[in-house]
Amino acid sequence: MSTTTANAAPAMVPHTRTEDAVAIGVGVTLISVGVAFLASAGLLTGGMAGLAFVLHYATGIGFGKLFFALNLPFYWLALRKLGLAFTLKTFAAVALLSVLSELQPQFLQISELQPLYAAITGGLIMGMGFLVLFRHRCSLGGVGIMALYLQDRFGWRAGKVQMAVDCCIVLAALVTVEPLRVLWSVIGAVALNLVLAMNHRPGRYMAV
Repeated sequence: MSTTTANAAPAMVPHTRTEDAVAIGVGVTLISVGVAFLASAGLLTGGMAGLAFVLHYATGIGFGKLFFALNLPFYWLALRKLGLAFTLKTFAAVALLSVLSELQPQFLQISELQPLYAAITGGLIMGMGFLVLFRHRCSLGGVGIMALYLQDRFGWRAGKVQMAVDCCIVLAALVTVEPLRVLWSVIGAVALNLVLAMNHRPGRYMAV
């Protein structure tokens, strides 16, 4: 047997629809618990979830309802950029998170949670949930899809677009959330992205 043959990478086996469905359920459940941690401490996160938190704190409208509505304009971009399968899975994940976030208080009641602990633990749990979704070619829509579209259309780097939007969300949060809680929220976002940076790197895991 030649060295080339011996060292050849094994053929990738696509995820089945059942595996995708289970993964969406697991990933979204983890993210919903992270969201509950942040909400119990009056914190927020980035992306559409962060904007939904800002509007929730400002208006009192449920996080789940706002999150679902804010994502609606982005599905046509997802369909154009990333295909029908990705769009359907993303829609399912967004809808499930919206429902779980509304029902969460019936299943999980947190009387007191220290904000820094909530930020770090909530961020880590959400990071693991996002990791599960990403590995099954699924997301929670919103800003990430828009960033990919702008990168393709105008050459703007997706990471910088995402960062700019998240900065705007954090600045907007200062209107309704005290600065110290915004700081804790930033720490939570760092914890979330640390999980993704260490575990979702090109070449380390190829999802099909």
